[in-house]
Amino acid sequence: MQTRGSGTTRHRSARPVQLLSALCLAAALALTGCTGAADGGSSSSDAKAGAPGANEAGAGAADSDASGGKKEQAAAPKLTAHIIHTASLTVQVKDVPKSLDEARTVVENAGGMVGNETTDRDSEGRERSRVVLRVPSDKYEEVLMELEGSGKLIDRRAKAEDVTEQVVDVESRIKSQRASVVRIRELMDQATKLSDVVTLEGELSTRQADLESLLAQQTSLKDRTSLATITLSLSETPVKKVAKDDDPGFADALGGGWDAFVTMFRWIALALGAVLPFLVGAALLLFLWVRFLRGRTPARPVAAAPSGAGTGSLPVAPPIRGEGDDKD
Repeated sequence: MQTRGSGTTRHRSARPVQLLSALCLAAALALTGCTGAADGGSSSSDAKAGAPGANEAGAGAADSDASGGKKEQAAAPKLTAHIIHTASLTVQVKDVPKSLDEARTVVENAGGMVGNETTDRDSEGRERSRVVLRVPSDKYEEVLMELEGSGKLIDRRAKAEDVTEQVVDVESRIKSQRASVVRIRELMDQATKLSDVVTLEGELSTRQADLESLLAQQTSLKDRTSLATITLSLSETPVKKVAKDDDPGFADALGGGWDAFVTMFRWIALALGAVLPFLVGAALLLFLWVRFLRGRTPARPVAAAPSGAGTGSLPVAPPIRGEGDDKD
């Protein structure tokens, strides 16, 4: 009995220990599962949180690339168009001086200036004027329209020449030439031999001359592109004349004949006037020759008749006798 009692007691005391161990194990498993779940949730949440961060980083990189491209495009220099505008207008007006004053006013109000001006009259007495006008390029079209409306437009010629490439080329060459001049001067400062100095001075003068030529081209291009040139020709409107009868009459024929006679007489008088000095000179010389030279010329001696027959001369004819001599 005692042995059973002791075995029962041991069995009873072992069950609580097993239960306690089982509870501890279950609690440990439960804690482990909660921890794993928490860790998994945190890792998933971290992964989810990291994904938007990565997206934001990628979007930021894309935005930075786009902004960088835009900045590069904005930083790239844009070529400004350089165009030379020239035009010529021929306009008929009623009053040339008045229209010319109006043209001057239009150009001055646009910020331009008046260049060469020429005024004359034609064979019929009508006044004509030709003036060269320089106006800013942005006011070119406006001024051209106002000048066309000042009268009756006879002729209009306009030309636009793009010289952008030429302007850019000249500017680039000027920069290179200036740098070249600076290098030559530096070499001159470092030169020690007289021959080197002389050579460098010749090269410097040549490059400076090229630089001045390029600067003159740049100034000319700037002047022609900034100011447009308009050549304006003004002429008075011709007055209509009454048509006349073209058939000639007796009076017209008489007048034409008289004009021809007067013209012929005038030419004859001109010819005589041109010849008269020569005639007077010839007459004077003839008078002097007759008056002086001929009087001083000695007379030629008359040859004597031969006296004898033996001289071989011709016989002398006997005198012719008349009827009265025979009778005697």
